[in-house]
Amino acid sequence: MPSPGQELSSIDFESMIGGPLIAVVNAQAQAAMSTVNFIKEVGFKKPNAEQEAGGDTSTEEPIYVSFKYPKELRPYVPAVQADLTATPPVNASPAVPAVYETQELKVPILTILPIPFIRIEFATVDFNAKINSVEYRKTNTDLKINSSLEAKAGWLWGSAKLKVSTSFQRTTQEGNSVNRTYSLAIHVKVVQDEMPAGMEKMLGILEGAITSTPATTA
Repeated sequence: MPSPGQELSSIDFESMIGGPLIAVVNAQAQAAMSTVNFIKEVGFKKPNAEQEAGGDTSTEEPIYVSFKYPKELRPYVPAVQADLTATPPVNASPAVPAVYETQELKVPILTILPIPFIRIEFATVDFNAKINSVEYRKTNTDLKINSSLEAKAGWLWGSAKLKVSTSFQRTTQEGNSVNRTYSLAIHVKVVQDEMPAGMEKMLGILEGAITSTPATTA
């Protein structure tokens, strides 16, 4: 009968532990590529077909979000009533409305969107093995006794006939049974990683490209 140690040694731990770890590495790589694709798809204009066919990873101009808003050039001045008794006298003046100018603000879209930087902080692999090994020996004994009695009697005579039959059967079963129960649990914690230094610098440059100019009238 194999011992529990032999049972455990037959388990392919390399695949059971290495498989989840490889899956974690691949997941991290896919998350990084998803971030790259997100930046290229959302933040920049798509390259032309020849660049795509040639595997060129360069991008075109950044995509801007533009909107118009009123910018106050001169504030509202309330009306003033005349007061000739004041020193010095105050002359009346009408209210002066505020002056606004429509400005157009252009903002790179990458500077206003949260960029996903997913990082797997830790991954744990829990493996539980439960092995129950039982040896058994089972013996069944079956003894059967059958008997019958026949008796006859007459005037001054009598007779009896007794029949007895026996049977004995003994059955023995031996063997062992092994119950194996395995469970594998993988826990993964994913967090939003810090922005890479290069990406942070690029966003700083894009922030410097934010412009606010008077809107052109159609």
